[in-house]
Amino acid sequence: MLITDMTVGNPLQHMIRFSIPLLIGMVFQQVYSVVDTMVAGYVLGDNAIAAIGSVHFLTNLIINTAASMNNGFAIVVTQSFGSGDKERMRKSIAGQLMLNVAFDLVLTVLALVFLPQMLRFLQIPETIFRDAYDYEFILIAGMVGTIFYNMLSSVLRAVGNSRTPLYFLILCSLMNVVLDLVFVAGLNMGIKGASLATIISQVTSAVLSGIYLLKNYKEILPQKEDFRVPKELLKDLLSTGIAMALMICVVDMGSIFYSRANNALGEVYITAHSAAYKYVGILMQPIGTMATTASTFVGQNWGAGKGERIRCCFKVILIAELVYCALGIALVFLLGDPMMRILTNSANEDVIRYGVISMRAHISFFPFLGFLLPLRTSLQAMKQKMAPLISSGIEMVLKIIAAFFIIPKLGFVSFCFTEPIVWVAMVSYLVIFYFINRKKIYALIGEAL
Repeated sequence: MLITDMTVGNPLQHMIRFSIPLLIGMVFQQVYSVVDTMVAGYVLGDNAIAAIGSVHFLTNLIINTAASMNNGFAIVVTQSFGSGDKERMRKSIAGQLMLNVAFDLVLTVLALVFLPQMLRFLQIPETIFRDAYDYEFILIAGMVGTIFYNMLSSVLRAVGNSRTPLYFLILCSLMNVVLDLVFVAGLNMGIKGASLATIISQVTSAVLSGIYLLKNYKEILPQKEDFRVPKELLKDLLSTGIAMALMICVVDMGSIFYSRANNALGEVYITAHSAAYKYVGILMQPIGTMATTASTFVGQNWGAGKGERIRCCFKVILIAELVYCALGIALVFLLGDPMMRILTNSANEDVIRYGVISMRAHISFFPFLGFLLPLRTSLQAMKQKMAPLISSGIEMVLKIIAAFFIIPKLGFVSFCFTEPIVWVAMVSYLVIFYFINRKKIYALIGEAL
C-alpha cells in the first residue's frame, strides 16, 4: 500500500515524486479528446472537428462540475489524513461516495433532458447540430464512469498515491485509441463511435481503480458503520465540494457564453479554435498538475498545522511554473503551424492560420495561469472558499461582457485574447487577497508570521 505523508521530509522531493506521475496521467487524460479530434479530422473531415469543438465548453461545464466537487471532497479527506484521524477519513470517504451517487443521478438526468435546449443556446450551426447532439448525448449518459474515476483517484491522491491512477489511465488511453479506430474508421459509426470509445475507456479506468482500492487500501475504506456520517462532517464535505464546484461551474458558465459567441462566427472559426484548444489543453496539464500537487501538499500540512511548509510549497511551485511556461511559449511560437496541420489534416488554410493565432494568444499568457491555478486550489485547501469563488465570478462576468459586446464587433482575434486577459484579472485579485489576508489565514492554524 503506497501512502505518502507530506507533512514530514523534504518538500521538494515530495512534490516532484507526487507530481510526475500525476502530470503523465493528466496528459494521457487529454489523449482522449485529442485522439477523438484526430480521428474525426482524418476520417470524417473538418465538420466533425467543429461538431466536437462546438460542445467543448458544455462538456467541460457538466464534467468539470462533478470532477471539481470531488476535488473539494478530497480536500476534507486530505486534511483528515494530515491530522492522522483515520476514523474521520473513513467517514469522509463514505460521505463522498453517497454524495457522488446522488449528484451523478441528478446531474445526468437534468443534462440529458435539457441537452437540445442547451445546444440551441450555444448557436451551433445546423450543418453540425446533429453530430454535436449525438456526441454530447453519449458523453453525458456515460459520465458516471468519469465521475467515479475522479472520486477514486482523488482518494488515492489524498494519501499521496498518484502513481496507480496513472497506470490505469495509460492503459485506458491506449484502449481509447484502439476503440476510436475500430468504431470510427473500421465500423463507420461516425462521431458516435468517438464518444462511445471515450466512455468505455473511462468506465474501465473507474472499475480498475475501484478494484485496486478494495484490494490494497482496506484500512482507509469505510465500513458499514462509517456510512453514518456526522452532520458536521457532511456539512464540511458539502461546503468544500460545493465551493470548489461553484468555482469551476461559474468559470464554465462564462465559457458557455464565450463559446456561443465563437459558434456564431461560423464553422471555420469553430474548427480552428477546437483544434488549437486541444494543444492548449495538453500544455495546460503541467500547470494543472502543480495546482493539484499544491492542493494535496497544502491540505495535508494545513491539517498538521505546518504553515512554513505551505509557504515553501508556494515558492517551489511558482518557480517551476515560470520555467515551464517559458518553454511552452517557445514551442508554440516555433512549431504552431505544423502542430495544427498534423492534428487537423485540414486543407483549409484559414483553419490552420486561425488555429495558430488561438494557440499563440493563449500560450503568451500562461505565466499568469501558472500563478492562478496553484494559488486558487491552495486557498481552497486553507479553508479560504470565498476568494477563489469571487475570482471565478470575475471570469464569468468578463467573458459574458466579451461575448455580447466585444467578440461580435471585433471577431475571432478578440475571442482568442478574451480568456488570457481574464486570467490576468483573476490572478491579480487572488494575489492581492492573499497578501492582505495572509496573517489571518495562518493564524487559523495557530501560527504567527
